[in-house]
Amino acid sequence: MEVDQLRYFLRVAERGNFTRAAEELMISQPALSRSIQKLEEELGQPVFERKTRSVALTEAGKLLQSRAQQVLTLLADTKAEISDDGQSGQIRVGAIPTIAPFFLPDLLRQFSAEFPKASLIVQEDTTDHLLKRCTQGEIDLAIIALPIPAKYLEVEELFEEELFLVLPPDHPLVNKPHIRLNDIKSYPFVLLDEAHCLSDNIVSFCRQRSFHPVAVEQTSQLAMVQELVSLSHGISMIPQMARQLDKTDRRVYRSISGNRPTRKIAVVWNPYRFQSQLLLEFRKRLHEYSQTQCSLK
Repeated sequence: MEVDQLRYFLRVAERGNFTRAAEELMISQPALSRSIQKLEEELGQPVFERKTRSVALTEAGKLLQSRAQQVLTLLADTKAEISDDGQSGQIRVGAIPTIAPFFLPDLLRQFSAEFPKASLIVQEDTTDHLLKRCTQGEIDLAIIALPIPAKYLEVEELFEEELFLVLPPDHPLVNKPHIRLNDIKSYPFVLLDEAHCLSDNIVSFCRQRSFHPVAVEQTSQLAMVQELVSLSHGISMIPQMARQLDKTDRRVYRSISGNRPTRKIAVVWNPYRFQSQLLLEFRKRLHEYSQTQCSLK
C-alpha cells in the first residue's frame, strides 16, 4: 500500500466521483481507477460502491478513510517536525472571501520579507469548507468570522470591526446627520449569497432589532455588491477592512447610529496537528497585525 494510493483514495472519497478527483489530482482517470483497483485487490474487498455517475464508500471504505487520514497526517507532521528550523517551510493559510483580499496582502508581504525562505499558500473558501480542511490538516489555519461550529479546533478572536452602511451618492439618506436602523428598514438590500457568512451577520443583526432586510439581489463577490450599490440597485453593509480600501467617490459609507453592526474575526487551527516554529511565528505576527490594522474604533 503506497502513500499516493491513500491520497488518491481520499480525494475520490471526498469528491464522490472519479472524474473530478482525477482532474484535481492532475492524473488520468484510467490511472486513478487502476490505483484504486490495486488498493482494493490488496485489501481483498471493494472500498467504493460504484454507481452510474458517482461512488459511495463501503463499510470497508469508511474504515480506510479514517485510517488513511490518520496515516497521512502522521507522515506530514513527522516530516514537518524533522525539518523544522523556524525559517523555512510551507504555511497554508485559509480565509473567507470577505477577508482574504482586504486583510491578508500586507500581512503576507511583511511576513515574507521577514522570513524569505517561507512559502505561504492562501486558499480562499467558505467557512464550512475551511473548517473541514483545517480539521483534516489540508490547511494550517483559517481566518474566518464568528460564530462558527468549531469542533476539535482551537479558536482565537483577533479583532472586531464595524459593518458600514454603503449608499449610492444620490441616496436620500446621504445627507441625513444621523442614520438609525429604522431609517433603512424600507430600502432594498444587495447581499452576498447564502454561502457567505457576512450575509448571516447582517441579517442576524437586523432580526435582533425586529426587521428582516429584503434582498433584491444576491451575488458571490463583495466587489459586485459595492458596484450594484453604486448603480442604485439597493443599499448594503460592508466590513471596515473593505471600506478602508475603497477610494472611489461612487459610493458613500456611513456608520449606523446607536448599536453599530459589527463582526468578529478569528483564527482557527487544529491543536492536534504539529505546530512548527514557523507557523507559531506566523500566528504571532497575525495577532500583532490584527491589533494595528482593523481593530474596532
